[in-house]
Amino acid sequence: MKYNTAEVASLRPDYLGFIFYDRSPRFFDHEIPKLPSGIKRTGVFVDASLEDISEKIRQYNLDVIQLHGKESASYCAKLKASENIELWKVFSIKDVFDFEVLRPYEKIADMFLFDTKGKEKGGNGYTFDWGVLKNYPSKKPFVLSGGIGLEEIDALKEVLKTDLPIHAIDVNSKFENEPGLKNITDLQRFLKELNNTEYRNYEV
Repeated sequence: MKYNTAEVASLRPDYLGFIFYDRSPRFFDHEIPKLPSGIKRTGVFVDASLEDISEKIRQYNLDVIQLHGKESASYCAKLKASENIELWKVFSIKDVFDFEVLRPYEKIADMFLFDTKGKEKGGNGYTFDWGVLKNYPSKKPFVLSGGIGLEEIDALKEVLKTDLPIHAIDVNSKFENEPGLKNITDLQRFLKELNNTEYRNYEV
């Protein structure tokens, strides 16, 4: 599989994601090139063992763990206790969402990530109904993800005007020429548009 990690890193995203889920078309098993300082290496896992995650943290010098499966709060607590690392817990949304499911993770996860509920574990290519987020009951910052591309810029600017604690925007499949290979020109356009809103946190 082709990756253009160094080119993407040259755009200076805040977070750069590496998917360690072997059923994903974006499964990463290469070496990470030298990255500009300040970019956090983010490992994406789906129901992996604690041992596998610990191994990847050391192998790839990861800064953030993004848990995209059915990981329990107790599992997350064990991971946090054994590894000094930032932990994001992912929840998938379509048209409705019961925010009560967040409660057990509130004191464990450093951040939540809201993605689109679909056939795949991420990379489904379409957004969920962001109106659901108006009922978000927490002050914990979260990452907005799921099918975000150039067509969503106007809607993004509107949601960023709200008082929702959105920490970062996660982009992926809408900016791919093929799995793992990002369209740098489109990413540059996207970053330029959103930087005009003084909003500067991104995960690619």
